[in-house]
Amino acid sequence: MIVASSKHRGFASPGRARNALARYILVALIAGVLAAGAGRAAAQGAANTAHPPSQASILLAKQILQIKHADAIFAPLVRGVVIKTRDFFLQTNFMWGKDLNEVADDLIKQYSARTSELLNDAARIYASHFTEPELKELLAFYQSPLGQKVIMEEPKAADESMAMAGSWADKLSEEIIDKMRAEMKKRGHDI
Repeated sequence: MIVASSKHRGFASPGRARNALARYILVALIAGVLAAGAGRAAAQGAANTAHPPSQASILLAKQILQIKHADAIFAPLVRGVVIKTRDFFLQTNFMWGKDLNEVADDLIKQYSARTSELLNDAARIYASHFTEPELKELLAFYQSPLGQKVIMEEPKAADESMAMAGSWADKLSEEIIDKMRAEMKKRGHDI
């Protein structure tokens, strides 16, 4: 992103550059974790995904997802899709705003119950990565006091980790901007 800035002329402001870098790092970390998890799943549990999970495994997985409040993740999806569609039609004619908002509100109410489909599908996927005995152990863990603490504290720890990663990325961004500037100056470019 190229914008004018008094300190860093020609580049995005340090804050904006750091935020962009932090988002990039976050996406890269998540992609890395997902890829590593997929690789482990392929290496360790190819048999699990080759055979459809039992109904008992799916029910256990669904219980685990419910304990972990997966529905809170899925609930905004219906609203997001409806709002995105409303906004698409608003571009056609902004004068339809009142009617589109009313239709959107009705559709959100109508389709909100469909998030249970997501929970069922997610449970099937979850169950395909664990054996039934593993799912029983996981369920017992999440029902335990420590498991309940993990459910409560893990999002907080993740938020704090993201804030820390953002600060780290901010510092790294400043360092890289200064280094790049110095190297470009050596090459006769004053940026």
